[in-house]
Amino acid sequence: VNMRSSFSSSSSGTSSGASSASSSVRRRSRSTHRSQVTASYRASNLCVLKPSNPFASPSSCSHHRQLVVVCESSASAPTPNSSSSSSSSSKPSSSSFMRRSCSATRIQNSGAPLKKTRAAQNGDTPAATTTASDSMDVSEGDHPTAQMPAPCTLGEPCIVDWENIDTPDAQKTSPKLPQAFTKGTHIVCTLGPSTRSVEECEALLNAGMSVARFNFSHGSHDYHKETLDNLRAACKIVGRVCGILLDTKGPEVRTGYLEESLGGKVTYEMGSTITVSAADYENAKGNASLIAVSYENVAESVRPGSKILLADGTLMLEVKECHPETKSVTATCLNTATVGERKNCNLPGAIVDLPVLTEKDRGDLLKFGIPNEVDFIAASFVRRASDVHEIRDCLGEAGKNIKIISKIENQEGLDNLDAIIEASDGIMVARGDLGMEIPLERMFHVQKDMIHKCNVAGKPVVTATQMLESMINNPRPTRAEATDVANSVLDGTDCVMLSGETAAGKFPVEAVKIMASICAEAEVIIDNRAVAAEMEAAVLENSQDGYMDELESIASSAASMATKIGATAVVCLAATGYAARLVAKYRPGVPIVVGVVPPGQTRETIGFKSAYSGDQVARQLKLTRHIIPTVLSSKSDAETPAEAATNCVIEASTWAKEQGICKQGDRVVALFNVDRRAAVLRIFNVP
Repeated sequence: VNMRSSFSSSSSGTSSGASSASSSVRRRSRSTHRSQVTASYRASNLCVLKPSNPFASPSSCSHHRQLVVVCESSASAPTPNSSSSSSSSSKPSSSSFMRRSCSATRIQNSGAPLKKTRAAQNGDTPAATTTASDSMDVSEGDHPTAQMPAPCTLGEPCIVDWENIDTPDAQKTSPKLPQAFTKGTHIVCTLGPSTRSVEECEALLNAGMSVARFNFSHGSHDYHKETLDNLRAACKIVGRVCGILLDTKGPEVRTGYLEESLGGKVTYEMGSTITVSAADYENAKGNASLIAVSYENVAESVRPGSKILLADGTLMLEVKECHPETKSVTATCLNTATVGERKNCNLPGAIVDLPVLTEKDRGDLLKFGIPNEVDFIAASFVRRASDVHEIRDCLGEAGKNIKIISKIENQEGLDNLDAIIEASDGIMVARGDLGMEIPLERMFHVQKDMIHKCNVAGKPVVTATQMLESMINNPRPTRAEATDVANSVLDGTDCVMLSGETAAGKFPVEAVKIMASICAEAEVIIDNRAVAAEMEAAVLENSQDGYMDELESIASSAASMATKIGATAVVCLAATGYAARLVAKYRPGVPIVVGVVPPGQTRETIGFKSAYSGDQVARQLKLTRHIIPTVLSSKSDAETPAEAATNCVIEASTWAKEQGICKQGDRVVALFNVDRRAAVLRIFNVP
């Protein structure tokens, strides 16, 4: 879509009168052309997302530049020139909800001046103030911002300083939202050597971390306990809750040790014959013709022609013969590669007969997870619903409130995805091992499919692995990585995850800030009303009787109401968070402030039966997009159910006002229940 040509000739003027007339023509030209494009693409069964400003924060004005993104809703959509009067009014199918390919074009701006960034003010970049019209003479193939002053130096990440961009006075009077509340998509950060101290955890929380991941593939219990204590101390300092996620090591298949003379590495030549053996794994020593593996049934799980991938695919083998009697297979090297000891091993397409919990995993859950009150278990290599039930049995009564996030990492897990989603509390798209187990070209479609199914089920979904991988060593990500994060948000993910970027990277805080800004920008261009309509259609289509459950109907009405009246936020009371997640499922496009009612007389008076800890419920809600939880105080025992609920709603909205989420007089939609008998949906102004 090229929208520049429609008004490029009207960007100059020789006098103030001519300039004013030219400006008026430009505005009319923009409006007319945008309307024509929108109408054209809607007529061809395309979903047009709302305009936004790619050079301003979500709360800023739109007088600089506009971004129009056109999303294809169906793989078989007709072209814009085709006649499609009937398709424009057709109901979107549930399958179109997950198939979206986007293209974008920037409209030439109105010439409003942009102030220098903070780096420019310090003399690190060109000092002259510029108008965007002077720097937007873009030829085909150029980046739209190629001629703009660099907003950073090499020593700091490239982030625009929004505080120094000119905005109208009306915008300047609006409260500046804290970083942690400017996004709907949450960020999961892996804690490690780079982010263990109280100060480092505090910096991550202020940058936008919602959930902290503890990777139990590495580190002792004492090591993780020290990190957890520091994190909780940081949460008290900044006054925010943060979810705790324990990621199990899982039943990994790994190679063994090498002969001492090889110095820990060996080179395998393409075309050479290799024996892959599981016999006497602990004592066997590998060499250029032998690889020891930890999976005893390897000879029974693979067959001639199967592939074996070692060290994240660095070395590829093709199975020629299987020898179950000796627990070995004969294979041929498909490439030349140097591989070290104890590397991961993937068997694409094979059904690996290993328990979902190893003895180490059970010890991690029972001796660390439950005593330290973690909020989530990220279960590695979940292949079927029975694996989830086995983990729940292991947690027992003491860990019954811990949420289980199933990591889908192989083909068997994909084959049983629907049953796994139903049995789990959430899903992680673990693209590392999954990308080894399935053809690489299928990964994008599998990701969209998994996210879509979780959205329809109302279960949180985390997209993980190599999202900003280059920021382990570099102060800014690649364009492909930034696009990957944005596309995950557009796909509908609830969370995006950082692994090595925050655990061992050189720029952990910068990685969180940049990821938060990418997520916020992607969320601005989503047409939440269209997404909610497609969600409703998918839910009704998948229901057995063609109807919604009563609570979900009320929750979807709350989200729809917030969108229709332009509410600043949705306020929801919770004891378990179930209703709040249903509201989030229908994407109201505004923060969902969840007032978690603590256990005790107030919760019982309102009508909640749950015995969940208020703090734990708040932390667990941090995994669902748009939700911002806060734990409320206990109210007087003498209050009636209606009074108790009303006072809780007022307290939650007052807290939201203090945090800058809304301001006095803003319209807010409230959802709560009274005395177990009625669900109340109200519109009120923030006091």
